[in-house]
Amino acid sequence: MRTKRTRSDLAYYGGTPGFAEDIRVGTPNVPAKDRYLELVGEAIDRRWLSNLGPLVRRFEALAAERTLRAHNTATNNATTALQVAVKACGVTGEVIMPSFTFVASAHAMDWIGLTPVFADVDPETGTLDPRSVAKAVSPRTGGILGVHIWGNLCDTAGLDDVAREAGVPLVFDSAQAFGCLPLRPAPAGAAEVFSFHATKILNCFEGGLVATDSAEVHARVRSMHNFGFDETMDVVGPGTNAKMNESSAAMGIASVEHLDDMLKVYRALYARYRTGLADVPGVSLMAAPQGQTHNHQYVVVRVDPEAAGLDRDRLMAVLDAENVRTKKYFSPGCHTMPPYRRETVHTPVDLSVTETLTERVLALPTGLSVTPDDVDRICDVIAAAVRYA
Repeated sequence: MRTKRTRSDLAYYGGTPGFAEDIRVGTPNVPAKDRYLELVGEAIDRRWLSNLGPLVRRFEALAAERTLRAHNTATNNATTALQVAVKACGVTGEVIMPSFTFVASAHAMDWIGLTPVFADVDPETGTLDPRSVAKAVSPRTGGILGVHIWGNLCDTAGLDDVAREAGVPLVFDSAQAFGCLPLRPAPAGAAEVFSFHATKILNCFEGGLVATDSAEVHARVRSMHNFGFDETMDVVGPGTNAKMNESSAAMGIASVEHLDDMLKVYRALYARYRTGLADVPGVSLMAAPQGQTHNHQYVVVRVDPEAAGLDRDRLMAVLDAENVRTKKYFSPGCHTMPPYRRETVHTPVDLSVTETLTERVLALPTGLSVTPDDVDRICDVIAAAVRYA
């Protein structure tokens, strides 16, 4: 039931917290515990627990139905998947990417000897802006890494054009975009990488996926993620151990079988937030781009301090006092972190949109552990925080 909270009701001002227990961003979804236990029990009985077992193969096939890519390789996590993908695509030297992303994207590049070069993002979607990328291209550019933020798909066609003009591979970090597709699917990029970390809409405890339409890239990925072996177990090149295990695959299978039901929950909660925050000055939902399906895995608001009367960090503190644990996705920007502060190397172009977004956006709780009533109560707190700012 919706209530109009007074200033004294807010825990930030001395009232009682609205939630007795923490309600968090990223609480893991476990939609089918019994199914998972059944599958992992099968793996234990057959004594095949790793090394490309039947559950991994089954999960890859189910994932392929969602990615619509011809070739899909499950991995132990998305970070190694991203490293394997860019190496399999032949990326070298500098990689143009957004600073407005989780630092793992930049770290993954740096860890394998590539140099992240940051470009700016679109103010409405938070995704890599092709115009900024084009300005960052130099003779040292060896690849472009687009990141689909919060399930918002990049301007894939625009990035494709820039990549073709520069003559470099385009790879997508789709960690937050499983279940998100353009309404008119068209191949874009040499490969993309998904995350099945515990906090994602579909989790494998920990896991990743490299998806590609290129048979050549796929062959290199399959080899690289398994110590450089080919299908005859001959070493044909360098590799690492990025294989998914059977327990993770069991969790993935159990989850993907319920993905459509989970998507309905996420979309309904997003709609509930949209209604609940519609009349709150200065607090607006980051809208999903047109022309795509969206998983609404993240509910992200943008706080305009002038219109709201308080800034993002103050709103976060008010919610925290109510035991509502939010996340500043993504703040600070990667370009401000110690490993990447060398402006002439990492930041050759203006990042003003990135810097604005890092100060204004906030992710709110959603998912299977969140109820519509929870959403209403969170919206009431936000409305009161603005009203009494």
